[in-house]
Amino acid sequence: MDITELKKALFDGGVVGAGGAGFPTHAKLSEQADTIILNCAECEPLIKVDRQLITDYVEEVLSGMQLLADTLGAKEGIIAVKKSYTASIEAVKSKIGEYKSLKLHILPDIYPAGDEVILIYETTGRVVPQGKIPIVVGCMVVNVETVLNAYRKVTSGTNVVTKFVTVAGLVKNPLTVEVPVGITVQDLIDMAGGFTTNDSVMIMGGPMTGRICSTGDIVTKTTKAVLVLPPACPPITKRQSSSRLNIRNAMSVCSQCSMCTSLCPRNLLGAAIKPHEFMRAVGNGLTHEVDTFLNSFFCVSCGLCEMYSCHQGLSPRTLLDQYKGGLRANGVKPPERAMKPVNSMREERKVPEHRLLLRLGLAPYDVPAPMGKCTADIKEVKLMLRQCIGAPCAAVVKAGDTVEVGQVVGEPPEGALGTSLHASLAGKVTAVTDNYITISK
Repeated sequence: MDITELKKALFDGGVVGAGGAGFPTHAKLSEQADTIILNCAECEPLIKVDRQLITDYVEEVLSGMQLLADTLGAKEGIIAVKKSYTASIEAVKSKIGEYKSLKLHILPDIYPAGDEVILIYETTGRVVPQGKIPIVVGCMVVNVETVLNAYRKVTSGTNVVTKFVTVAGLVKNPLTVEVPVGITVQDLIDMAGGFTTNDSVMIMGGPMTGRICSTGDIVTKTTKAVLVLPPACPPITKRQSSSRLNIRNAMSVCSQCSMCTSLCPRNLLGAAIKPHEFMRAVGNGLTHEVDTFLNSFFCVSCGLCEMYSCHQGLSPRTLLDQYKGGLRANGVKPPERAMKPVNSMREERKVPEHRLLLRLGLAPYDVPAPMGKCTADIKEVKLMLRQCIGAPCAAVVKAGDTVEVGQVVGEPPEGALGTSLHASLAGKVTAVTDNYITISK
């Protein structure tokens, strides 16, 4: 298989990044990549998907990595796994000798090890220039589930119609389960035995970067977890604070201790982002310090500054996100900035994940979430037409059509960034709008 054939297969199969923003995988493929890195860092606390997939599907995942390396002509494929994922490490060790281009790299248990820029530095020592993508340093980063989906498409023609999701926190039976794309959060909660309390708030995604959701929210190709958490824990209270309150607190409380910058993972690699300078400018109305605001583009929104570093409970990441959004909405582009040398204190300033768990009040919920089967009788799915970065799909079916699992129901506009969308349930199309397609059994 050559790169053109592989790109077409992944486009047709609807394969996108399953562990983050959902970048279409076919668009990542490049023969400039000499190193392909498998991201099994999981990154965010409580999520178990990647470590379980690489343990349970080790041959499929490693074969998928070798396929990518062979097709792109890459010199090596790095299987990057956190050192605490002992079952995953043993599974990889038992099979990796059968693959000529692959090697295992043990990652430290730090946050955010799964940020692709951090991951590339930890595994290769290369620094991705700020504002650039990994291919400029010859690297391509792929998620475990993404590689599994690519392998399934190439070897058996299986399109992406399911998603592995961890359900954890205040539920009776935490689990990781493969479910049809398009089911509801309520379906997931039911599979986990229901809530253990009515006094809870749900986050879709990880505790650091996910968003508050409801039982009616829909599982997409990028849904990694649903976490049911106490209302008073930091991941919830931070998301519920208002912009006005965050700015007022910055004005009245920030002591300019600079811990947010001292522990900023991107700053430690030499990026221009300095949260403490941003907070000073916001708190004191220093609008003439233009560079301070423009440098917000280089914040990766990992959340360490407000969830871990700040001892005064301020919200640098939240404010940075709002400013970035405002700049983009007004057509402002990221500036060109040269990287500074990697901070000589970087090793000492890495944040251990177990300490982050304690700081977030999540240690009681860091329990096994074993792989389980989809036990729900799914009678309807709602397929969002935007499932990844790029253009949303346009429906190629209409209400009243009968569809089978795996059938194409949506396509991106010609030439636009995106992938095909497929039916995850056999049945009848009951609704088609500009945003979604509903299929009933």
